[in-house]
Amino acid sequence: MFLTIPTIMTWTRIFAIPLIVGVFYLPIPVFEQNLVATVMFVVFALTDWLDGYLARKLNQTSAFGAFLDPVADKFLVSASLLVLVHLGRADVFVALIIIGREIAISALREWMAQIGASKSVAVHMVGKVKTVVQMVAIPFLLYNGKLLGGINTGIWGHWLIWLSAVLTVWSMVYYLQKALPEIRRHAK
Repeated sequence: MFLTIPTIMTWTRIFAIPLIVGVFYLPIPVFEQNLVATVMFVVFALTDWLDGYLARKLNQTSAFGAFLDPVADKFLVSASLLVLVHLGRADVFVALIIIGREIAISALREWMAQIGASKSVAVHMVGKVKTVVQMVAIPFLLYNGKLLGGINTGIWGHWLIWLSAVLTVWSMVYYLQKALPEIRRHAK
């Protein structure tokens, strides 16, 4: 199951990272850099939904795919946040909150799986909402211009990425509260 269609789509999210970063080093106008990076991010982010759908539809789910999918998502989001910080479009504090939460919750989920308590940190609606807000904020900030004649994506992206940071903390607290009884039971 290493090279199924869904897994290849997941790998594309990882291979997309240097492409998205590299766009900002091309000798093209800033508007074109923003547009190309935004389109690439949106296309590659959509593969997250599509690879899961295809894995179920084609009966190509695998433990490797289940491992790689969230890793690819976290790499894509983290790299995009770092680019946005570098460009001055996102606050470093926001990036630290989002990336730090991803590391902490990934470690928590791994530990909970080792002790047989994965269900206590299963994906919850607050985590899903956080992801949706984040996946709208990032392309807005990458684009950083007027959309549809009047929507200032830089301003909207700024507020959405901060909302994402708040939801990130909220979801982390939620998962930690759910895991706390198991943590207490297994702490030595």
